Amino acid sequence: MTARPDGPEELPITGDDDVVRVRQLVRAYAQEVRLGLVDQTKLVTATSELARNTLVYGGGGFARIEKVAANGKTGVRASFHDEGPGIPDLALALADGWSSGKGMGLGLSGARRLVDEFDLDTEVGRGTVVTVVKWKR
Repeated sequence: MTARPDGPEELPITGDDDVVRVRQLVRAYAQEVRLGLVDQTKLVTATSELARNTLVYGGGGFARIEKVAANGKTGVRASFHDEGPGIPDLALALADGWSSGKGMGLGLSGARRLVDEFDLDTEVGRGTVVTVVKWKR
């Protein structure tokens, strides 16, 4: 495993290959903080969906991945930033089972269930930032 810098790493999301790179980087970070295999898989699945959403719905953007520590715990935080159209109906977008049909089918609610912390900031016409955290158990 390669040692990571102390600060966050940012990756552009402008195409399908970038979604794969984000997924690989998140897995590397999850392994570094020693998340269990199930939690690694949950985090990688959630961030893959969010990276794809950034590309498909936000028109591209970037991901910021970093190790975090709080209250004696370590984890991985991933945030996804775009300057796309924003989410006009946040309640609908976060409803269980709702998907536009263009993604992996998880939707935002599925990604939210896979992580320990989930924050979504969106404004129509200004874009969206989704931040997730998975803590080591």
